[in-house]
Amino acid sequence: MKILVLQHAHVEHPGVFRTFLNEDGHKWVAVHLNDGDVLPSLDGFDALWVMGGPMDVWEEEKYPWLRDEKKLIQEAVEGRGMPFLGLCLGHQLLAEALGGRCGPSELAEIGVLTVQLTDEGSTGILFDGLPETFNCLQWHSAEVVQIPVGGQCLATTSSCAIQAMSWGPRAYSMQFHLEVEHDTVDNWMAIPSYSEALSSVLGPNGGSMLKAACNAQAICFKEMAERLYINWFHAAAKI
Repeated sequence: MKILVLQHAHVEHPGVFRTFLNEDGHKWVAVHLNDGDVLPSLDGFDALWVMGGPMDVWEEEKYPWLRDEKKLIQEAVEGRGMPFLGLCLGHQLLAEALGGRCGPSELAEIGVLTVQLTDEGSTGILFDGLPETFNCLQWHSAEVVQIPVGGQCLATTSSCAIQAMSWGPRAYSMQFHLEVEHDTVDNWMAIPSYSEALSSVLGPNGGSMLKAACNAQAICFKEMAERLYINWFHAAAKI
């Protein structure tokens, strides 16, 4: 499979999914929108992945390429029925592209926190084999507040109702992260807005606390990420 990957920060890449993609011989092409890369045609690609980033989906005046990115996502998912995976900002962009709505979170979620699968999530393909509640990395202060028509909520928390969703048979997205690697926290702390948010929620020692929490979950994160990765490819094969 040849996957188009839209990135909004160099350090917000597919994470450990890169290892699985390379091991399985899939090709992925990164487009760095934050560097001014031009969005390519979807022709020749088999799937679209959209990663996280420090900007918000409504900041179109500051980041005018967000408008074209949303149009491309709509074309891929609604127009072409392409397999889709969105993480964090990519989750929110999928919602907006399909007519949903995002907004600031009442309470920022930052840390290793627990999510709960909904009935749709626990019986669907994406989270098959994962427990109904599990720990993940959260690092966001915006969220999907209205799911697109035709979408299903797959996971939730008390602070953020729409933690994961699906639309159609092959589009999936998550607000949280399982693709965590050993250097993820250090890399993301280098983004000023992320570092400030981390300190505001977890305090001045938040970085050390978060790294320790991620290290304690490292094996579990990788196992769940690999299962989710396999499940996503099974869903992508649906017609």
